[in-house]
Amino acid sequence: MLQINDTIISLDVIERRFLCDLSQCKGFCCVEGESGAPLEKEEVAILESLLPEVWNDLSPEAQKLIDRKGVAYRDTDGEMVTSIVNGKDCVFTCYDAQGVCKCAIEKACREGRVSFYKPISCHLYPIRIHKYPVFTAVNYHRWQVCRTAELLGEKEGLPVYKFLKEPLVRRFGEEWYGQLEIAAEALGGKS
Repeated sequence: MLQINDTIISLDVIERRFLCDLSQCKGFCCVEGESGAPLEKEEVAILESLLPEVWNDLSPEAQKLIDRKGVAYRDTDGEMVTSIVNGKDCVFTCYDAQGVCKCAIEKACREGRVSFYKPISCHLYPIRIHKYPVFTAVNYHRWQVCRTAELLGEKEGLPVYKFLKEPLVRRFGEEWYGQLEIAAEALGGKS
């Protein structure tokens, strides 16, 4: 474990390799799982405000579910998560012509229709954040769905923290990320 400010970071974040390979996995992490994507408290209102801009990119099933139940719910752990369609797809999923699952919010952001990229838990994946009373845990979540990303990351020699530089800076700031880079180098040049 490594500590920066009030965060405790798993060494897997530095030592493991990762590079999304959407051509292989087809964005399955947005479909598979027991519940929707974890949300920060303020993100629910943001997602609701973005609905007019992403609505036409959502499936009819997602639109009906949002109309009935909203964009989020509390899962069995009591955490706010995105609503899911038929027990699998996040309501904000959309598919491209090749059948790759994408995020309608990210699509709208890339097209300049919204300024919010996507929920931070999605942007940070495969890193998962867990807040405790006195610290925040930063862990690498290994999942068979992402095995092709691990293999591609190994091939390219790309550590998890470098693959996720943008969302880590978004969540923790430039200074924090700089400290992470220094720590990674000090731990044997595994960066």
